[in-house]
Amino acid sequence: MIQTLLRAATATALTVLPLTMNAPAHAAETVSFSEAVAGLPLAAESREGYQRTSFKHWNAGQNPTDGCNTRMEVLLAEAVNAPDVLPGCKLSGGRWWSYYDAKWVTSAGALDVDHMVPLAEAWDSGASQWTAERREAYANDLDAETSLVAVTAGSNRSKADKDPAEWLPNPEVTCRYGAEWTGDKLRWRLTVDTDELAALTQLAEACPNTTVDYEPAP
Repeated sequence: MIQTLLRAATATALTVLPLTMNAPAHAAETVSFSEAVAGLPLAAESREGYQRTSFKHWNAGQNPTDGCNTRMEVLLAEAVNAPDVLPGCKLSGGRWWSYYDAKWVTSAGALDVDHMVPLAEAWDSGASQWTAERREAYANDLDAETSLVAVTAGSNRSKADKDPAEWLPNPEVTCRYGAEWTGDKLRWRLTVDTDELAALTQLAEACPNTTVDYEPAP
């Protein structure tokens, strides 16, 4: 039976929390995949007015004094073997695992940092109504380990702005991917359309032991 490899997963002994309970503001939650999908708000999508520049990225990251922007901080955090950090936050050496396509990567330049829910999809799903500051926070979300992920440039470009009804990674990690996608949508209170909801529902049914961990964004 497939089990998720979620980086943020906690021990299975944790109590499952219903999505509707009155929890403290921004409290982290762990729910079953199916329960998480059921908690996603359904709405039609609209890309009217979308521009990638509406989401300021990459900004100075969590440590504005280290010379590394958000993208570079993700690469440093996800390196399996740490690279050397040269002046200007240039990376030399290192090794990364691209889970979308199950490939090892030994050059930072061969990696993209993917937004789990792409910027265009976020716009379609509610971000068009956000302030510029909130869109910047979304595009540089380093507070949730699954919001940004380092993967091969090829797999990221294959995914582009597609949702799980249109694109999935290699079959061995679809449970993880679906759970992380769902968690990111819940974190930012983004909606799903009917095809996306159907695809996530099918994934949840195929991944009964998978949980979704998320913390609502401020």
